[in-house]
Parts: sequence; C-alpha cells; structure tokens
Amino acid sequence: MNRIIALVIAVVIVLFAASSMVYVVDQRHMAVVSAHGDTAPRLVGPGLHVKLPPPLQTATLVDTRIQSVDAPDADRYVTSDKIDILVNPVIRYRVTDPLKLFADTKGDAQGLPERLAAMSRDALGDVFAKATLADALAKQQDIAAEARTAMQKVTAPLGIDVIDVQLTRIDFPAAMTDSVYKRMMAVREQIASDVRALGATEADKIRADASLKQQQVVADAYREAQKIKGEGDGNAASIAAEAFGRDPQFYEFYQSMQAYRNSFKPNDVIVVDSGSEFFRFMRSPTGGTSPDAAAAAPARKH
Repeated sequence: MNRIIALVIAVVIVLFAASSMVYVVDQRHMAVVSAHGDTAPRLVGPGLHVKLPPPLQTATLVDTRIQSVDAPDADRYVTSDKIDILVNPVIRYRVTDPLKLFADTKGDAQGLPERLAAMSRDALGDVFAKATLADALAKQQDIAAEARTAMQKVTAPLGIDVIDVQLTRIDFPAAMTDSVYKRMMAVREQIASDVRALGATEADKIRADASLKQQQVVADAYREAQKIKGEGDGNAASIAAEAFGRDPQFYEFYQSMQAYRNSFKPNDVIVVDSGSEFFRFMRSPTGGTSPDAAAAAPARKH
C-alpha cells in the first residue's frame, strides 16, 4: 500500500515537472526565457518549446499586438495664454523589442500602462505649454503628432514604439467655460472685422483700378475718334477744294448760301441795305452779273 502511494506521488511530481518544462507561445506573443541571475535571457517565438522547470528557468510572455492606453479621467493642461483645458488622450503602442522591455521591467510589465500615461502627460504638457488656446482647438492633430514624436524618444529604450496619440476630448473646466467662450467670441469678432476691413480696402482698390482703366479707354477712344474725324475733315476739304476749284463762281455761290443759312433764323427780322455785297446772290444767281452777260459767258469745261 505504501509503495502504491509513493508511486502515485512520484508520477504526480513527474507530470508536474513535465508540464512546467513544456510551454506554448501563440501568434500574439513572444516569450523571454531567463534563469535566476541570468544576464542574457533569450527570446523565442510562437510554437511549442521546452525549458527547465522553475526556478531554474522561467518563460515570460510578452504581448506584441497593438495595444491602447485610455486614461479614464481627463488631465488638466495649461496653454501658452494661461488657459486651463481638460484633455483625454489615447495612446496606441506596440512592443517591438521584448528583451529591452524585460530588462527594464525585470519581467514585470504590469505597470507599463501607468508609465505610458505618465509619459503622455509630460509630452502633452510640453506641447500645450507652447500652444495658444486657438491652436489647441484648431490643430489637435498637429499637437498629438508632436506629443507622439516626443514619446517615441522616451519609449525607444524600453523597446516600445508609440504608433499613435489621439486626443478624444478637449474641454474647459466648468468654472471658466463662460469666460472662455466670451473670449473666443471676441477674438472671432475681431478677426471678422479685420477681414471685412481688408475686403473693403481691396474693393476700393479694384474700383480705383477699374475707373482708371475706364478713363484710359475713353481717352484712347476719343483720341482715335478725333484722329479719324480730322482725317475725314481733311479728305472732305481736299475733295471740296478740288471740286470748287473747277468752278470758282459756283464756290462763291455755295459759300454765300451757307452764310445765308447760318445767318437767318425763323421769325428773325433783319434790317439791312439790300444793295449790300452780302446779298448779291439774292439779287442775281451770278452774284451781280447780269443774266445776259452770264448767258454770253463761255461755258466752263468740267
């Protein structure tokens, strides 16, 4: 009976030792195998592996998937214009070098989320301290990217790559919400006023340019019209001179008729000497020459 009990105990001990020597690493993890006092642990990938039973060797699983740290409470930051804001960041990271992380944490990575949250608070605090409230609200992606870059420099020695930092909430403390909103409205009204003033200045400039161009176009058109008119008057005078030069007597008659037209108006009463030289073509079509003499005069060739 004692032999049977001893055999059962021996079998249980062997099975327990065997189970502690064989372990499985899945695709989501890597395993760091180390021994007490071992300064050079080794890294093993997914699969079935064998090690010495504890405490001779231990296998620590490290999750290599992308993980998130979401702070449950908002952190308070101060902008460059001395305004408090509440921010909820989300950090997405992945362990890229399990051996570095194992060496830094001594195999205990339970406090890693708290360390990453503290690092994000430091990085975001530095970034927000250089940004105004308007930039904090309008450039959230740029601020998150700058904080991510700062965190990467700190987490690289830990074997951790910070993939992304997102700001899920930016708000104000309840005690200063009204004053902040009023200040924002005043800033926006000032910006709108500046834009309107700039628009009015541009409009005046456009109108002045248009007026100047209009004057230039009108002046050019008037100059061209006067040039054309002058050329027309010159051509008309040349044609008239050539035509009247062929018959000087007709030219005198035509000029007198034009003078009569310009001098006499409807209902005008003019008292003049009828024997005046001005009325000579009224007395005779020949301008003072008797009809018989005009008939006797030889006809001019045209």
